Amino acid sequence: MPVRPTSYRRTLAAALGVLAAAGGAVGLAIGSDHQDTPFVELNPKTDLTDVYAFPGTSAGRIVLAMDTRAFLTPAQTGDPAQASFDHNLLYQFKINNNGDAMEDRVIQVSFTGEGASQQVQVRGPLAPPVQGAMENEVADVTPAVTGALNTNLGDPSGIQVFAGPRDDPFFIDLEAAFCILPDRKPVGGNLAGSCALSPNPSAPFFFRNPGINYVNGFNVNSIVIELPSSMIEASAPGKLGIWGTISQ
Repeated sequence: MPVRPTSYRRTLAAALGVLAAAGGAVGLAIGSDHQDTPFVELNPKTDLTDVYAFPGTSAGRIVLAMDTRAFLTPAQTGDPAQASFDHNLLYQFKINNNGDAMEDRVIQVSFTGEGASQQVQVRGPLAPPVQGAMENEVADVTPAVTGALNTNLGDPSGIQVFAGPRDDPFFIDLEAAFCILPDRKPVGGNLAGSCALSPNPSAPFFFRNPGINYVNGFNVNSIVIELPSSMIEASAPGKLGIWGTISQ
């Protein structure tokens, strides 16, 4: 499975829905919502930065990826306390396969232990115990896959799972973005102050040429799951709506 190297629960963070054609081809990004409250900023393991869906390693397979814990430095990547997940949180992929914008299948990811000894547990895909963003219940089923972090787990012909730090794949000039959307600025750090950029007369807003990738050199904690797309499709395959939540 290729990856880039380098009980009820209340929703804390949700991010990036994608519209994917059956079989895993990505179509349209609907929205993103992360680190938008002081609580999430001060508790970075609750930050859901991005969700991705793309074709798997062979026909009929799909890869789902959820990135969390933004701005993980290379030094922190080697620290098990930082390069691990919050065992008090429930991480979920939610899949709509009939066009009604409600999840029909969920993949639930949870963690036990802390630091280097932490274990990942994956339940599903299965029907959601409770539908909706604000109520999330861990399914009372045996995990389909369980094992250590930073390890390729599962069956190459079934469900495969990886959980651990990876290079942040996103490209964004956050300094320019916060000049455009000042209400989304963090409450602390280098980007908390007033906009120091001037609008580019040759391009709209504050876009810079060449582009500046503010997240270059940072890592995220990634949950990557590859599985047969038939496990999340309806009986008549069509488009899939895919989004993620982190909840407590």
